Amino acid sequence: MRVLAAMSGGVDSAVAAARAVDAGHDVVGVHLALSRMPGTLRTGSRGCCTVEDSNDAWRACDLLGIPYYVWDFSERFKEDVVQDFIDEYAAGRTPNPCMRCNERIKFAALLEKAIALGFDAVCTGHYAKVITDADGNPELHRAADWAKDQSYVLGVLTHEQLKHSMFPLADTPSKAEVRAEAEARGLSVAKKPDSHDICFIPDGDTAGWLVEKIEMTDGDVVDETGAKVGGHTGSNQFTVGQRRGLKLGTPAADGKPRFVLEIRPKENKVIVGPHALLAIDSIQGIKVSWAGLPIAEVATGEEFDCYAQVRAHGDPVPARAFITEETDDGGTRQQLHVTLVEPLRGVAPGQTIVLYQGSRVLGQATIDTARSLARPDLP
Repeated sequence: MRVLAAMSGGVDSAVAAARAVDAGHDVVGVHLALSRMPGTLRTGSRGCCTVEDSNDAWRACDLLGIPYYVWDFSERFKEDVVQDFIDEYAAGRTPNPCMRCNERIKFAALLEKAIALGFDAVCTGHYAKVITDADGNPELHRAADWAKDQSYVLGVLTHEQLKHSMFPLADTPSKAEVRAEAEARGLSVAKKPDSHDICFIPDGDTAGWLVEKIEMTDGDVVDETGAKVGGHTGSNQFTVGQRRGLKLGTPAADGKPRFVLEIRPKENKVIVGPHALLAIDSIQGIKVSWAGLPIAEVATGEEFDCYAQVRAHGDPVPARAFITEETDDGGTRQQLHVTLVEPLRGVAPGQTIVLYQGSRVLGQATIDTARSLARPDLP
């Protein structure tokens, strides 16, 4: 096949490209220039889109003997990922920019361009697996190494996108083996540290970065009874589950720490309370998509057993789910309803919930509401 290898400049994408070459495919490497922000151009940036990363990707392609290109997707990245991140926080939600990047950049814009140029598949260094069923339909599954599994952030991929996706690291038992293979191949990125944090916030200070992008207004911090216990300089700086940085003037009666339970940007109010009130067992999701063909219960609206995961490295918990449909002037939209058998804590609107059956990814949705069936409504 003609394969376009997305080269981040890290060890995973380099080894994935090398394996695609070994498999006999006609491979071309491409690095995506996603940001023109000054902070992402200096040495020491903790993201995945630096100039140094581009140079590392070029060296890997040179060693592999494959063509190398840099594609400038910075404007689309700014609109589809960065601006979306700002808009979501402004609305009091907690977005996952890596999900949006995979959905709108790496497996939408990139794949669309790759197919237009005659490529059969896009190859990445993600730890996930595509399995074809008896009818030739692709399914997304967890990687062999669950500790490094990245199927959660790929839960946004559609049936058509999975048909053109290649993950050569799927069956690799550990990251250590990938690094050892990179060193044996002479790849200079063999010992390069993994990227972390949000790539367009290189210093990791999300709250400080948001202050420059969103108009902040002083407001109240109240407890679960509605009593004022402190103040804030902008509700958009907080996330559900947050404990540090609350600066509460009134200590809790039991002397224990309090956590952010809810953010209400329209009222400019932050609600805090004890850790026990963070427990969530009912989630409603919007912007639903299915990783491959949806299971039969989706069409019938029947409830089905599954496992739910709300963070990239979070533990999946048993759940029951079903789909409803709503029709308005914009067409018909699905809503996902999930009841968690085991409660989760720190779940916030804007996060992504991904559903699994066994190792298979069923699909995902953006969390619209998250609440406890036992907890009374907060004031």
